[in-house]
Amino acid sequence: MKIPCELIVWYVLPMIRREMADELVTVHSMSQAEVARRFDVTDAAVSQYMKKKRGGRPDFDESDSDYQKFMEELKESARRIAQENADFPMEMCRLCGVFKRIGLLDKAYEAQTGEPSPKCSCNPVKAN
Repeated sequence: MKIPCELIVWYVLPMIRREMADELVTVHSMSQAEVARRFDVTDAAVSQYMKKKRGGRPDFDESDSDYQKFMEELKESARRIAQENADFPMEMCRLCGVFKRIGLLDKAYEAQTGEPSPKCSCNPVKAN
């Protein structure tokens, strides 16, 4: 049995990095080298995120309202990083919390395992 934290490490964080890299480069005109420096990864890693060779997305319907809410939060984090020099690790932690709080971890877990997500301290019950 997979635990929810495994999905976060294997799928969610890479997906967030991919989407964040795309947002920072395409919307906020940051260079891939600057994004790599902020992410503390190589330029080649950012290039792979941009080409969608890294950071595969868990199976989400992009029209899903929870996914749309998450993407709005991601765009806000990208704005903070680009315009306010916000701390990248702190924004990643915030986004991981949002991902769990709005119920996307439950959806990702069920899509990956075919089972309901167990409730644990890393995956609390979705807040209304």
